[in-house]
Amino acid sequence: MTIDFTATQLATRAIHAGQEPDPVTGAVVPPLYLTSTYKQDGVGNLRKGYDYTRSGNPTRDSFDAQLAAIEGGRYALAFSSGLAAIDVLLRSTLKPGDRILLGDDVYGGTYRLLSKVFVPWGIGLDVVDVSNIDAVKEAFEDSDYAVIWVETPSNPMLRVTDIEAVSALAHAHGVRVVVDNTFASPVLQHPLELGADDVVYSTTKYIGGHSDVVGGAIVTNDEATRDAVAFLQNSAGAVPAPFDSWLQTRGLKTLELRVRRHSANALAVAEHLATLPEVERVLYPGLESHPGHDIAARQMHGGFGGVVSVQLAAGREAALKFAESTEIFTLAESLGGVESLIEHPAAMTHASVAGTTLQVPDNLIRLSVGIENADDLIADLDQALERTK
Repeated sequence: MTIDFTATQLATRAIHAGQEPDPVTGAVVPPLYLTSTYKQDGVGNLRKGYDYTRSGNPTRDSFDAQLAAIEGGRYALAFSSGLAAIDVLLRSTLKPGDRILLGDDVYGGTYRLLSKVFVPWGIGLDVVDVSNIDAVKEAFEDSDYAVIWVETPSNPMLRVTDIEAVSALAHAHGVRVVVDNTFASPVLQHPLELGADDVVYSTTKYIGGHSDVVGGAIVTNDEATRDAVAFLQNSAGAVPAPFDSWLQTRGLKTLELRVRRHSANALAVAEHLATLPEVERVLYPGLESHPGHDIAARQMHGGFGGVVSVQLAAGREAALKFAESTEIFTLAESLGGVESLIEHPAAMTHASVAGTTLQVPDNLIRLSVGIENADDLIADLDQALERTK
């Protein structure tokens, strides 16, 4: 019997979509297909279309089906990293002479890829605060764009963009909307439902969820985009290994539980930090004081994510000392794993945007709040702040 996933909730789709028990043994967890090639039953007579794992692998196909079902999209394609997914999506849909409108607060690696690789290839790049709909409207009136690139919440300043409003405006100007949904995850936010054309993920983060795999993905409803992306995915070969896909399939099964715990812990941490004199500013969409709170409350469901950014009143040196003084929070890049991480974006994840319009404040600390006990996390941050005095 085939499940009608349109009639099921996200947690059910996450566990069952693309996860049919093995027809040979009945194994509840589908096998991990660690193979590079496949036996053919005669020249060109392929079993279920498989000939070489770069072109297709049953484990990767399971993950693709699972992610598409959770996102509510028709197609999902997995990649070896989030940046590989971004690269293939843009090379599949752009040509030299096209222009991209980029948010002025995005992951430093995205900006590096666009400014150092795509601009020399002939792609125009402009940067604007995409959370400001008037700024986006003005940009559209001044130039022709092929794509507007949105992160919401953004990295690391956690700005919130109204996806529905930006999508309506973009489509009125013939502009494609791509949303990096990594911070929200498909649990909290569904950009395709809000009008976006394509969604990208670093599946390394919440989808993998255990800091043990690197990956990326594209989700779209457009068949032509899917076909173009799949062609370049196979031609360029930026595909995940079967074991990477298996790890991410496992991660998706517990995604909803983890993301809701991440969100609850992050809100508790943000509310506590907002009361402390050592903290100049807390950036978290779940706080009513956040300028994008109302939009986030409307387009995010069940929480506001697990990332909290804070600016320390005493400046850069205090921020560095704080980042180096935690005991439960681990000083490391990345986010979205079960363990809590702390980093100094200006010197770490966003060092590549120093000296640009995307440069981040040097008193800023980004916290990836894990799923440990919230009281323990708060106590750890308090003792680390005490050491900065």
